[in-house]
Parts: sequence; C-alpha cells; structure tokens
Amino acid sequence: MRTWFITGASRGFGALIAARALAAGDAVVATARDPSAMPASLREHANLLAVPLDVTDEAQAHGAVAAALKRFGRIDILVNNAGYGLIGAIEESSASEVERIFATNVFGLLNVTRAVLPTMRAQRSGRVLNFSSIGGYASAMGFGIYCSTKFAVEGISEAMSLELEPLGVYAIVIEPGYFRTTFLSDSSVVSTMTRIDDYAATVGKVRDFARGADGQQPGDPARLAEAVMALVDAVPPPRRLPLGADTVERIERKHREVEAELAPWRELALSTGFVQPTGSTTEP
Repeated sequence: MRTWFITGASRGFGALIAARALAAGDAVVATARDPSAMPASLREHANLLAVPLDVTDEAQAHGAVAAALKRFGRIDILVNNAGYGLIGAIEESSASEVERIFATNVFGLLNVTRAVLPTMRAQRSGRVLNFSSIGGYASAMGFGIYCSTKFAVEGISEAMSLELEPLGVYAIVIEPGYFRTTFLSDSSVVSTMTRIDDYAATVGKVRDFARGADGQQPGDPARLAEAVMALVDAVPPPRRLPLGADTVERIERKHREVEAELAPWRELALSTGFVQPTGSTTEP
C-alpha cells in the first residue's frame, strides 16, 4: 500500500486523484484549507487522513507531514495540486495580487516539498507530482502572472528531477490543458481589481472567454485522474506530462513558433562569441 500526500484535495483534480488512489487500495493524506469541504465519501474512508493545510504556512506544512508519518509511517507520492488563477493584464496586476498568487502557487509548493523530501530521501524512493499547466509552457495574454507562477513550477520541477533521481526520487511536472473542473469559476480564478480600458480588446476578451468556457472545457477530469495513476506506475516516469489534446497542440505549435523565430536571427545569435585573432596559433 502506497501513501499519497495531496494538497488542494477538497475539490477538482485533488479530490479526484484522492478518490482514485483510495479505490486502488492506497492510503491518502488529503489536505485543504478547510478539510470539511471535502466530499463525505473521502473524509469517511478508512484509509484517508484529512489534514488542514494552508500551503503558504511552512510550519503548518511540517505539521501536516508529521501527522501523515504518525498515521501511515511513510509518504510515497506527493501531489502538489493547490493553486489558483489570476486574470488580468500584467500592468493591471497589483504588487499585492502578484505576491498572493506566488505565495500559493510557488512558495506554497516549495513549503510542502521541503517538508516531504527528507522522508523520501531517507526512503530512497518517492515521486513528486507538481501541477503546472499548459500556461507553464506557453504563456497567454490575460493569464501572464498566473503563467509566470507555472513557469516557475516548471523550472523548479526540472531541476528537482536532476537533483533527486540519483536518490531514487522522481519529480514530474503535469501540464493540464482545459479540463472541466471548477478552475474557471470564481472559486478558483480571480480577476485583478484594476481594469484598464486599453486592454478591453485583448484581456477583456480573455475575461469573457473564461466566463463562457466554464463548464464547457474539453478535458475529462476523471480521465486525468486515471492518467495520474498510470504515471505513478511508470518506470521510469517522464519529467513532464502534458495532458489534453489542447495542451499537446499548443506545445507543438510553440515549438514551430520558436524554430521559425530563431531562423532569421540564428546568424546574429551565433555571432556573439569571442573571435580568435587572425593568424593566431597554439604552436611554440
């Protein structure tokens, strides 16, 4: 029996992955700011430990890990799922709004990861699943600050994978596209307080899209949970896993865009090294 430690487990991907892990016979430590908001079917399961956790509180993260170890003795899979979105132009995003989203999406992920990794290193086994987004691979107008938090998660995850693999621990970044969860609802995405008229034709349309697309997303969250179960059984696992046809299409399109942009500038890019003096030789 494996033990999972899942953040943001009260709804969405976190709750679905917790339910799927329990159905597989595993133990789950399900954390949320308010554990009472978790589905009763989760909270009442014999193999589930519900723990309150605000990921921005590092001391609370260590306390949640201690509770997990006291109950189950080990942690095999960490799912860093807690996070939220912010819609607004970069200029519209206030310092406090930027600090709050980074506190949860990036610093909160680091708080929990630092609390769990000593156990995984001692076990010489474990998997860290960090939820990013297609926005962590290709940014989008209106979601720039949110995407920047997920770009940070991508960079952290890639470095972690290199640091931890020699110790028997794998770090994997998961990149979902649009799945039919509550992510585009007011409970998971907030808008900047400031609205600038000059961005009405760009970011304004993104706000309208987010309202209209909620509940119409093409991805099936239950199938994502199944994909996560396949991921944790893979040997070796990938360092990143895009999920959703929209994610795969956007990744492939970005690769084409980067290659096309590099081509006319390649000569200039390669021209910036030191030039060897003419007639220079290394012979005596």
